[in-house]
Amino acid sequence: MRRKLASISVDLDEVPRYAAIHGVEVPAGPGARAVYEKCVPRITAWFDDDSIRATFFAIGEDLEREENRRAIAGLHAAGHEIGNHSYHHHYDLTRRAAGDIGDEIRRGATIIEQSCGTRPVGFRAPGYTVSDVLFSALEACGVEYDSSVFPCPSYYAVKAAALGAIKLRGRQSSSILDRPEVLRAPREPYRIGRPFWRSGDGLMELPIGVTPLQLPYIGTSLVLGGDQLSDRLSRQMLRREFINLELHGFDLADSYEDGLEALRPHRADLRRPAAEKLRSLRTAVRVIRDAGYELVTLEEAARHFKAKSNP
Repeated sequence: MRRKLASISVDLDEVPRYAAIHGVEVPAGPGARAVYEKCVPRITAWFDDDSIRATFFAIGEDLEREENRRAIAGLHAAGHEIGNHSYHHHYDLTRRAAGDIGDEIRRGATIIEQSCGTRPVGFRAPGYTVSDVLFSALEACGVEYDSSVFPCPSYYAVKAAALGAIKLRGRQSSSILDRPEVLRAPREPYRIGRPFWRSGDGLMELPIGVTPLQLPYIGTSLVLGGDQLSDRLSRQMLRREFINLELHGFDLADSYEDGLEALRPHRADLRRPAAEKLRSLRTAVRVIRDAGYELVTLEEAARHFKAKSNP
């Protein structure tokens, strides 16, 4: 019988990076630290209750704060994988010089290793934006797998429209749009070729989830859509050999409890309380598990599919 695998990963982008996307000021006070101080405890309580081992992608710069380092060490000690989300989380990382890209990867990996004692083997690019130069740098740095490629036409179109709307309002977003060729990449795990949207013999890629109807299967979709849409999208994913559910810590933010009212006008997901959003995410996991999928870390999934790809 074919082994059916699924992974849950959580990008730990802190609140200032969401403010930068929308070109607005960072919320004052503790709200600026809501992801690590409020969202991570909600997520880990859920994972503990449901016996989930996940992959958390940490930004190196955030680990300069001692409290965040302790949080990452605690996640690692609890059996979760810690992946590298670069050091500064530059949204335009792929537009920078090759040496700068390599430095971002190495610095992120080093501080994660210093925080939890294990060097990360996986990488996720800021904003899911990738390039051949980035993949060459990842291979040179000894990274075993990447999970950034997001070949989703509907997500691409919505992101392009959102960036256009921000510009029309006279604000400057830090986010950028990926090359449209990314939409040609495989939806299932594959070895990176050149160009990166073709299969080859490079490092293992675990693409971000896309349903057969070309809808994004990510935390934002599930928490915005509610329980019914979460159920439907998850059932669509049951056709996949591998289900890669990517979340952000911010997916469990609560605008009132976490001091994020200033971002509420710019974020539709903040119009739902954290408890409702958690229920939608739990619905997705229930559907996946009921269908016989085994929840593993991305590291375990990457090694499984790499072994399958070897002759």
